[in-house]
Amino acid sequence: RFILAPTTGRFFVYEWLNRFGGGLLSLNTDFDVRIVNIHVASQFFTHISTSLSLALIVAMPYVVYECWRFVRPALYAHELRNVRRAFVGGTVMFYVGCAVAYLLVFPFTFRFLAEYQLSAAIENRIDLSSYMGHFTTLILVMGLVFEMPLLAWLLSGLGLINRPMLARGRRHAVVALMVLAAVITPSGDPLTMMLVFVPLYLLYECSIRVVR
Repeated sequence: RFILAPTTGRFFVYEWLNRFGGGLLSLNTDFDVRIVNIHVASQFFTHISTSLSLALIVAMPYVVYECWRFVRPALYAHELRNVRRAFVGGTVMFYVGCAVAYLLVFPFTFRFLAEYQLSAAIENRIDLSSYMGHFTTLILVMGLVFEMPLLAWLLSGLGLINRPMLARGRRHAVVALMVLAAVITPSGDPLTMMLVFVPLYLLYECSIRVVR
């Protein structure tokens, strides 16, 4: 239910927009997409791969913590304080990115693509593998992309970047982020690109604020 929730108009994000959007963001409540399976073993292997992906997302803080335990003996006291901050901030930002992907990027991307038609004679049939690939890719990628401020903070601590440098490169960053949004979106449609680009640009502005 958690993964397939965006396929129906009863998804709570759609209902909130219809309730509080003031009519400007009203969505069709009859939206209902049936996911089909065309391969014999696809459901079994999709179940396994999806479980592994979600387990990786849930266990990410513990994985990072084990990596930190490995390098901790080689760090000085002030470096330990910085690593602790990075660990907490990175964990929070990772899950914020996953939440943004699940609540904003994926539902509206999927809804737009599922309802888009070149002709009324063409029926959209969404395959299970395509749906799950799109879902897991966006969740994981957005979680990692939201580590951008943390990466900028670490690079500034090493003296590789600074605030004026990022501010001067804002125009070039917009182009680079547009290219990055086009690369990490599975569908490549303009709406998906913009839904990914806007958080990326806001993260860039946040990175300018956190660097030294």
